[in-house]
Amino acid sequence: MTDALANSGLVIVDKPAGMTSHDVVGRLRRCFHTKKVGHAGTLDPMATGLLLLGIGRATRFLTYLVGADKTYEATVRLGVETATEDADGEIVAARGCRIEDVPEGRLREALTALTGPIQQVPSAVSAIKVDGVRAHQRVRDGQDVELQSRPVTIHELRLTAEPRKTVVEADGALGDGPDVVEAVDIDILVSCSSGTYVRALARDLGRALGCGAHLTALRRTAVGPFDIDEAHTLADLSAQVETDASSPEPHGVTTLPLEEVARRCFEQLTLTEGEARALRYGQPLDAEVLERAEAPEGRRLQASAKTAEQRVVAGFAPGGRLVALLRHQGPRARPVLVLDPA
Repeated sequence: MTDALANSGLVIVDKPAGMTSHDVVGRLRRCFHTKKVGHAGTLDPMATGLLLLGIGRATRFLTYLVGADKTYEATVRLGVETATEDADGEIVAARGCRIEDVPEGRLREALTALTGPIQQVPSAVSAIKVDGVRAHQRVRDGQDVELQSRPVTIHELRLTAEPRKTVVEADGALGDGPDVVEAVDIDILVSCSSGTYVRALARDLGRALGCGAHLTALRRTAVGPFDIDEAHTLADLSAQVETDASSPEPHGVTTLPLEEVARRCFEQLTLTEGEARALRYGQPLDAEVLERAEAPEGRRLQASAKTAEQRVVAGFAPGGRLVALLRHQGPRARPVLVLDPA
């Protein structure tokens, strides 16, 4: 990509397989000629799909986007387990599975049992730190890792296609058994709270069915109010950069402005001139002003219930300019991020 400037804002990327989220950040830093690029929510290298990136001032906004609910399309292979719970790991068990072993009613019952508020044990090869060291690094070093379960919410978990037969080369996982094993692939849709591991869902589904399982494909299609249909491929962004750089008056690559991001993600509070001025100086307002906030446009950033202290409200000046994000703290509505300082 040719170097180009980018306006501060959000870039919605369709991440390809084989790249880490950090790889994508690096590409955009080089492309937009700025170090101020960050992402909100990691995707594994195997996964594809929606990745939110902040450019310039928008990097300060990412903290408030990380907790958004997510939607995924995934493929789970029943009958085969791997060391990493996905297709990148070595096969460690291959009991096999036939389509007649998992009739639709049994599958739906197992999926329903994993829906709603659950306690999930994250994958041992996750990025969670154990005594300061990433769990996946400890696994690579040959250590046994046992992570504590944590609460997550699975809003929706359902089949999206008919189960299909596949044949897997077991690579010695069966000991003296056959070199190949029959397995079943199923496609599912997962809508979940932030912090959910879809690999762990595949693992737990396999355990519930008694055959073992692992994830073979994962695509993120939504993050809060942002949908994959809005995403740009890296090739799209490269073309935008080339076109802008060759124009007589380059104006920078188009990003989603913070005003629009805030209107879609958070409740909106129209401020008076005096209130906007106070927030620009970092001063709190009376908490009563939050009662004037209106619902965000489109889907909420986070479907899960929030306490009053977790609620984030976007304050807009009378002219529509985004001034600050506010939270309820005691008798005050305090700015947690001032985006239009005095």
